[in-house]
Amino acid sequence: MFERLIAYLDSIHARDPAPRSRWEILLYPGVLAVGMHKIAHWLFEANMFFVARLVNHLSRWMTAIDIHPGAKIGKNFFIDHGFTVIGETAEIGDNVTIYQCVTLGGTNPTNGEGGKRHPTLADNVIIGSGAQVIGPITVGERARVGANAVVTDDVPEGATMIGLKARSTLVPAETWLREFIPYGTPCDEPCEPAPTERVQALEAEIAQLRLEMSEMRKHLPATGDESQNRQSGAQH
Repeated sequence: MFERLIAYLDSIHARDPAPRSRWEILLYPGVLAVGMHKIAHWLFEANMFFVARLVNHLSRWMTAIDIHPGAKIGKNFFIDHGFTVIGETAEIGDNVTIYQCVTLGGTNPTNGEGGKRHPTLADNVIIGSGAQVIGPITVGERARVGANAVVTDDVPEGATMIGLKARSTLVPAETWLREFIPYGTPCDEPCEPAPTERVQALEAEIAQLRLEMSEMRKHLPATGDESQNRQSGAQH
């Protein structure tokens, strides 16, 4: 058990260079929330629902992280900072990283029955801050969800999702092969939305303005020389 704890703390340090020691990592709200969830989940599996909810509420009060006791979580799960909500039927694989203000939310079943209504995150998934992953969808292995993205459809393995509503964008092979990408989004990834007619019109207008400015600059040196000659003539 102690060796598993050390391995877990080391996996967090590999993803977050801020802590100076394992003791410091133990103070992370995400670590405390995951530890208390293990207790709540054990109680939930034993049909001790009220006590499980009690542990869940205590954890939420202490950490600002709300993990339903029914959620299934794999190894080395890291919640960086907090303010995260994880629903009852969410399933999280191994080595998953979630940043602050993320919701793994559910859909409201029209038939009144619960069922599977929250996301499933495969191994090595990264969810950027503020992202909303909604519904009984699957986020494939090594997929990334960028900050503030809204995902309501299945995410292919290795894809990077950006935007509102999130869309898949291709990343270079060397980026995809990296073990860990902070915040789930490559820094050099073009995150602008796909061009629309309005965007294209603005780009054309900007290009025209740049052309006009370039023409104006061509006349500036001549204008400056003429003004200087006039000043010299006035002095004589």
